[in-house]
Amino acid sequence: MKNSKTNLRKNFLLIRKKKYLTEDKFNFNLILQLIKKHFQNKKIIIGGYYPSNYEVNLINFLKIASKKNYKITLPVIKNSTTMCFKSWTINQPLYVSKFGTLEPEDIKKEVIPDLVTVPLVAFDNHLNRIGYGKGYYDRSLKKIKKIKSKAIFVGIANSLQKCKIIPFNKYDFKLDYIFTEQGIISSN
Repeated sequence: MKNSKTNLRKNFLLIRKKKYLTEDKFNFNLILQLIKKHFQNKKIIIGGYYPSNYEVNLINFLKIASKKNYKITLPVIKNSTTMCFKSWTINQPLYVSKFGTLEPEDIKKEVIPDLVTVPLVAFDNHLNRIGYGKGYYDRSLKKIKKIKSKAIFVGIANSLQKCKIIPFNKYDFKLDYIFTEQGIISSN
């Protein structure tokens, strides 16, 4: 099938690599405005990610958020099906996990973020996304939403990663927003 998730993933990974944009093309203040809109001035916990494989680089945003006293967390892959978030400070070293991802030390306790930034391979206007195909984020975000019903989920991408339609099934988690260098896409 031409538009299967597997084919879309393969094509958009190639597009992302060829058309990679540096973080200076992104206005991360828009995410700070989203935080203010949804959480007023509350000091929330942000679920970030450490970029790899041509993902949008969030590090400067995480530095700014940290200076504003937001707590920063990064994803940690626990096993072949489970991911959680653990606290991280900007200058703290990261370690390569057995899954090949950079993560904070595993001795820290799990933290549930209020806002999660989600790297993605492709997205559509309906706030559906394609990730790497393992389902870590889908399962994690569903779990977070059950614990913190007011949590916000923001996909982070280059606008060239936009797809007309992403196939969607019951295991997929729909995002609240998509953030690109062109701005924020929402469902309303």
